[in-house]
Amino acid sequence: MSVAIGYMPGAFGQGGDNPNFLRELVELGDRYGYDSIWLSDRIVSDRFSLEPMIALSMVAAYSKHMKFGTSVLALPLRNPVVLAKQVATLDYLSQGRFFPAVGLGQEEPEEYEACGVPKGDRSQRTDEAITLMRRLWQEDNVTHEGKFFTCHNVSITPKTVFKPSPPVWIGGRSPAAARRVGRVGDGWLVSSATPDEVREGRDIVFDTANQCQREIEYDHIGVLMGFYIADDYEQAATKAHQFVTRHRPDASFTEYTALGTTEQVAELIQRYIDAGGSKFAVRPMCAGDESMEQLEMMGQEVLPMFHK
Repeated sequence: MSVAIGYMPGAFGQGGDNPNFLRELVELGDRYGYDSIWLSDRIVSDRFSLEPMIALSMVAAYSKHMKFGTSVLALPLRNPVVLAKQVATLDYLSQGRFFPAVGLGQEEPEEYEACGVPKGDRSQRTDEAITLMRRLWQEDNVTHEGKFFTCHNVSITPKTVFKPSPPVWIGGRSPAAARRVGRVGDGWLVSSATPDEVREGRDIVFDTANQCQREIEYDHIGVLMGFYIADDYEQAATKAHQFVTRHRPDASFTEYTALGTTEQVAELIQRYIDAGGSKFAVRPMCAGDESMEQLEMMGQEVLPMFHK
């Protein structure tokens, strides 16, 4: 099974005072051979946050090799026809390097209210939106009459380079999210999950896909993972704790965050691989002025262990 390691910016809004930060981040990824770069989606936030679809168009221009994706896009907050056009455009311009990963969005109701979408509809909206977008990418003339979206005799161009359509990865740690991947998705991108939870979720993904008579590629199991490299594990844990964006009440962040020496970081990545993960997006758990250094250490010392 091939292992691919990509990366994300740090925990909080790095680069707000430096408009060249994204270019520098992409150049670092190319320099060390990262597979991909992933940007989060926060429409309403008091922290500096780039709109990912626009920012990723810059990534497509900055790098001719690296893949890129969203981690993850709040799909219920977007019109699927407009989004399908945006995805197809990014896919076309980058010649198939864009991987749209989507999810239900944040738990806070303020963002749904601000975007005019009832939070209670988000699961059904997501399923219907994925189905409609896939049709728009694959078909020349689409009529759709659903619960939330309606269109008659419409087409979008360009069609995607990635055939038959770009793989739609779905985020979420719950069994319901894993089942959604099996029903309508092409890959699972999970965060804040332990290796055991990844193993259990992977089984749900493929069991559900079999029940729905669908096929999902065996290596389309992805893990978003925080990390902090230091000579001492306790020092790394203390540092990273300040940058946990959302603590789980039922598990310590140390159970799903790679901490300590490069060997200890690589050991946790290997545990995820043994659990069925093969695609990774690592995120430095530190302040912005330190994130580049952390990503450099990861690129120099950890990536070569898995790029054989």
